[in-house]
Amino acid sequence: MDGIINVYKEAGFTSHDVVAKLRGILQQKKIGHTGTLDPMATGVLPVCCGKATKVCELLADKDKTYQAVCRLGIVTDTQDTTGKILEEVSVKDLGREQIFEAVESFRGASMQIPPMYSALKVGGRKLYELAREGVEVERKPREIFISDIKILQMDIEEQIFSMEVTCSKGTYIRTLCHDIGQKLGVGAAMENLVRTRVGNFQIADAMTLDVIEQLSEGDGLMEKIYTVDSLFPGCPKYQIKQDYAVKLANGNILKESFLNPYGAGGADAEDGLQCLIYDENGGFKAVYKRTGRDFTVIKMF
Repeated sequence: MDGIINVYKEAGFTSHDVVAKLRGILQQKKIGHTGTLDPMATGVLPVCCGKATKVCELLADKDKTYQAVCRLGIVTDTQDTTGKILEEVSVKDLGREQIFEAVESFRGASMQIPPMYSALKVGGRKLYELAREGVEVERKPREIFISDIKILQMDIEEQIFSMEVTCSKGTYIRTLCHDIGQKLGVGAAMENLVRTRVGNFQIADAMTLDVIEQLSEGDGLMEKIYTVDSLFPGCPKYQIKQDYAVKLANGNILKESFLNPYGAGGADAEDGLQCLIYDENGGFKAVYKRTGRDFTVIKMF
């Protein structure tokens, strides 16, 4: 099976657990996920199978949208409510406008220090391994970009609010909650997290592992698989001519005369643009870049 499955990761599973279970369901070893979700988090986890594993990194780079519940007045060692409480602060003097302003201030580019409880490596060790040993190491701030952030609900008496965040790769929502709390001077920790979108993959279309297993027993699952070329919407498409099929198979430079426009997306590619190349039978084979009258390979599938 070659393609991408939009998995709904349930609470309690790690991203690695999802991959391991899918390998058993599909009886296929070549499977990889496209970005870690914490065990407590739920939501969209695109999983690549077969040749589609070559685009795992591409999907990991896509913008993502989350809905998070943030609890005010506490600071924990994990920056979420599963951790040990380090500090509790009263929020009785906190106003709604203060919270709105603090949340809005994180829109755009900023620097974020990754949490100790994360899978990032320092000196060959994962940070969460060091954290469990009581060791804290210096982490370099990383630039993140939050393109949209808004409060969905707020209950100051209950000391919680929920927000929706659309952000770049590498953004830790736990840390965002923590940083909002620090800005407000009362502390905060993430109580719940749902990833609702990764690139074009939406939570409304995501399937649990149980549903995937049921569909795999018949032909239903194939209808839910996203093809690799579907990840490149709008790219011009070309089909190799029969006489030059070997050149495509070998990833050689292709001349304009070797190709025919293909399908509805078969418009001419402008110089410098990526395009999709299909074999003589209509199978998707590669992403190429047009340079003048030549096409050079970017990635073969």
